[in-house]
Amino acid sequence: MKGLTIKVDRMRELVQQINKLTGKAVFVGVPSDEASREGSADEDRGPVNNAALAYIHENGAPEANIPARPFLASGIEENSTAIESRLKKAADEAMKGKRGNVDSAMEKVGQTAQSGVRRKINSGAFEPLSEATLRARARRGRKGAKEELDRRAKGEAPGTADAKPLIDTGQLRNSINYVVR
Repeated sequence: MKGLTIKVDRMRELVQQINKLTGKAVFVGVPSDEASREGSADEDRGPVNNAALAYIHENGAPEANIPARPFLASGIEENSTAIESRLKKAADEAMKGKRGNVDSAMEKVGQTAQSGVRRKINSGAFEPLSEATLRARARRGRKGAKEELDRRAKGEAPGTADAKPLIDTGQLRNSINYVVR
């Protein structure tokens, strides 16, 4: 075509940025180096770490009468609009060739996902705790567990307002993290 001039002065850098973006991933969960728990030794099974607890609660353990209380995938799904928006920002920055901004945007993706998962745990909108779990918590001095047991003793339906599933010490929730690789 006569009169058409194409100037490519940043193509190599742009392709590198796009490759860099597509080569990155955000992982949300319990990193193995942060999985340990204080006071978690069980005489029969050994120490239970946060990664194992996260798996058990996410999927359930029918053999131990533990229902699934999915929080990881659903916490991310419930925040998918914000996460997608942050991913779009990262892609836009890659297209502009702004490498530092891509890294920053991917960090924000991780922070958004992490916050969503923690918020899901905090909501307590899961199947209520069993009487055995409530009694164990009450023995450890958990006021909410005692209140829930008292409510049930009065004939009220099981609930989660006083004794939230997945939150006893807060160690599991606080172990939820993200990494960008």
